[in-house]
Amino acid sequence: MQILLTNDDGIWAQGLQTLGQHLAVRHRISVIAPDRERSAVGHAITLRVPLRVKEESLAGNIRGYAVSGTPADCVKLALKNLLPERPDLVISGINPGANTGVNVNYSGTVAAAREAALAGIAAMAVSMQGGDARGYAAAARFIEKLVCQIQLNGLPRGTFLSINFPKGPAAGAAGVRVSRLANSLSAEHIDKRMDPYNRPYYWQFYNPPAEGFEPDTDGWALDRNMVSITPLQCDATDYRFMDELKGWDLTF
Repeated sequence: MQILLTNDDGIWAQGLQTLGQHLAVRHRISVIAPDRERSAVGHAITLRVPLRVKEESLAGNIRGYAVSGTPADCVKLALKNLLPERPDLVISGINPGANTGVNVNYSGTVAAAREAALAGIAAMAVSMQGGDARGYAAAARFIEKLVCQIQLNGLPRGTFLSINFPKGPAAGAAGVRVSRLANSLSAEHIDKRMDPYNRPYYWQFYNPPAEGFEPDTDGWALDRNMVSITPLQCDATDYRFMDELKGWDLTF
C-alpha cells in the first residue's frame, strides 16, 4: 500500500519514526508532518501566512517533508501538491498521550486522520496513553496487522479509526476492545500565575475524570490495559434529533 504518515508532534517524533520504519518493510511510505510540535491545535488550517516545506531524510532512508503548518495542513499539502499520487491510507501518530472522549475534538493527531477521511481516504489516528516510548515498537506491529485488515476490508467513506494503546509496553496489553467515545469530561483547570514583571498569565491543564469511565468506552478500555479501537465519522449531524427539530416553530 501507499501510506502517508503524519502527526502533531513534529516530523522527528519517535512514535512517527518507529511506525515509519516498521511499515516501510512491506509498504511504500511517505512522511509529511509539522516541523515542530502542534499538539491540541484541533482541525486548524493556515490561511493568513504562507506554508514553508523542507525536505528531510529520516531514519530508514525514508524521505519526508517538514511543514510549517498544522497536521491538517500537512494532509492537504500532501494530497494537493507534494505527493505524486493519492495514498491508499493515512496514519497519524504514534502520539505520546491518549486521545479519548472529548479530547478527539482538540487533537491534532485525530484531525489529520479526519482530514484524510474528508477526502475519501482510509485513515487512522494512533495514540499511546502516557507516551511510554518502550511501547512504540509493539504498537507499530499491531498497526501493521490493522493495515492488512483495512487493505482487505476497507473503511466506509467518511469513517476513520482512532486507536489508543494503554500505558507501558503495548506487548503486555490485555486484549483489544472496539469501543465508543467516553462521555466523561476531564477535570479542567486554568491556573493564574504571575511572571517576574508582575504580569498575570494563565496555564491550562486537566486531570482524568475522577468518577471513571462508562463501560465499553475508550477510556474504560485503557483503564483495563486494553487497546481501544473507536470508529469515528466526519458527519457530525445528529440524525436522531432532526425529526424533533423539524417539529419546532421555525417560522422565519
